[in-house]
Amino acid sequence: MNSRHDKFSDKIINLPPSGIRKFFELIIGGDDIISLGVGEPDFPTPWQIREEAWYYLERGHTSYTSNWGLLALREEIARYLTKFGLVYNPQTEILITIGVSEAIDIVLRAILNPGDEIIICEPCYVSYQPLAKICDAQLISFDTSKTDFYPTAEALEKIITPQTKALMLCTPSNPTGRMIPRDELEKIAELVKQHNLWVLADEIYCELVYDGKQHCSIGSLPGMKDYTITLNGFSKAFAMTGWRIGYMCCPADLMEQVHKLHQYSAICAPIISQYGAIEGLRHSASEVEKMRLSYQQRRNLMRKGLTEIGLQVVQPDGAFYMFVDIRDIKFDGRLCNSEEFAVKLLEEYRVAVVPGSVFGVGGEGFVRCCYATEINKLKIALKRIGELVAQ
Repeated sequence: MNSRHDKFSDKIINLPPSGIRKFFELIIGGDDIISLGVGEPDFPTPWQIREEAWYYLERGHTSYTSNWGLLALREEIARYLTKFGLVYNPQTEILITIGVSEAIDIVLRAILNPGDEIIICEPCYVSYQPLAKICDAQLISFDTSKTDFYPTAEALEKIITPQTKALMLCTPSNPTGRMIPRDELEKIAELVKQHNLWVLADEIYCELVYDGKQHCSIGSLPGMKDYTITLNGFSKAFAMTGWRIGYMCCPADLMEQVHKLHQYSAICAPIISQYGAIEGLRHSASEVEKMRLSYQQRRNLMRKGLTEIGLQVVQPDGAFYMFVDIRDIKFDGRLCNSEEFAVKLLEEYRVAVVPGSVFGVGGEGFVRCCYATEINKLKIALKRIGELVAQ
């Protein structure tokens, strides 16, 4: 009989499973567990979005759509993105995808050849590195923990080589909640143009920013449209995670290549989800704002509570994550690592967090807490974390 390595793809065998999903599976069925692990809003999808989707479902709208997605949705997205200074043609520069995850996958496959270098700013969302590895790209990890958890142009310039083809950014960031300041984005944009790079801008948290800050899309900066791939969707700000609806925007010549991959791998995003997304863009801004204000309140509660416990946190400007520093925590007289802390907190104190190590370089010594959780549960979770730290 053939060996396992003869039966399966070496690439996939060597691909690690998602560290986030590992902890998610551990908490399934644990009714007494408070989850600060999975990055998902605790709000249901706004009622008007659900009602609109149900309206179309009742009337039998259950077919495929164009591979591109419904034109009405692409037109609404084009109008929405002008809010951030982005201008895209809904006919040729906007593609509806099955969440941002599909968009990242197909665009990496469309731009990367074996040996091409892609700079990934870490700690980062767990899918970036594996999807680039599948393309046989060379991953260049940029450790943002050395630059206040966001990339700087000065530090990036030192690692760009003639083989560098792309730069992956996420602002506001998962897992830290940090935003790249506009003046730094402007410097990074000049670097991108100078070296003729693609920049993949994951902006899924662009609506969830706090303290009066404004999100800046790098694709809106002078001359950057031709270099930028804007990735966004409805999961986070519109509380539509299970609807699996996202989109990507890029120059038409790149979109022609990406579109082919989308045709063969996905055909189209679910039609009911697309109708819901149209309604979300047209009439749900006030609901998005209510959720944003609630997350800001919870962020303040978490920051205050963790600080009182004696834990330092990375100041989150947006998203709904808090990156908590546990580097001084000792178990049995020795410093623990992030996975040990997360496992002990889960098994003995019934609170789920994600170890920072799963997010790449700069993540070890931290845990990610998602505060998109009901406030009373957050208070209980803080009490239990405090008990572990005191122990």
